[in-house]
Amino acid sequence: MSRVGKMPVKIPAGVEVAIDGSLVTVKGPKGELKRTFHRDMRISREGDAVVVSRPSDEREHRALHGLTRTLIFNMVEGVTKGYERALQIEGTGYRAVKSGHKLTLTLGFSHPVEVEPPPGIQFEVPNPAVIIVRGSDKEMVGETAAKIRAIREPEPYKGKGVRYQGERVRHKAGKAGKK
Repeated sequence: MSRVGKMPVKIPAGVEVAIDGSLVTVKGPKGELKRTFHRDMRISREGDAVVVSRPSDEREHRALHGLTRTLIFNMVEGVTKGYERALQIEGTGYRAVKSGHKLTLTLGFSHPVEVEPPPGIQFEVPNPAVIIVRGSDKEMVGETAAKIRAIREPEPYKGKGVRYQGERVRHKAGKAGKK
């Protein structure tokens, strides 16, 4: 049995979980999330917890068991606390500005880059060198942060670009003559 999969997901007060076959809907103070899971996984509610079970010990079912439980846990956690990912901008003249809901990035291109937030995602810019991506869907927060980082990834010589907060960029030596 999967150690992760057999743990029940506790439902905190103020969160509603609706299970309709393989469709799970979670509503909470930070929003509503819906997700359809694999049809073989058995998802049930027992008291104030959601329990995931698998039909057999096949390799695919063992893999889906822990995954399904973790995804449901992330949904419950997202609608109660929410998720955030911080990005840091390094480089002279590089900055971010929030204009309305959009994020306007000046990253050394000939034009500013505008990023439109997907539904359920908010941007916060506490200072021009830091961007915080917030939302209730963990997957969408990570994907949005990765897309912003991909606009100008940190380069290995000077470290200029957009990086995750706390990310270490390996620097390369310059020309062979420099030591």
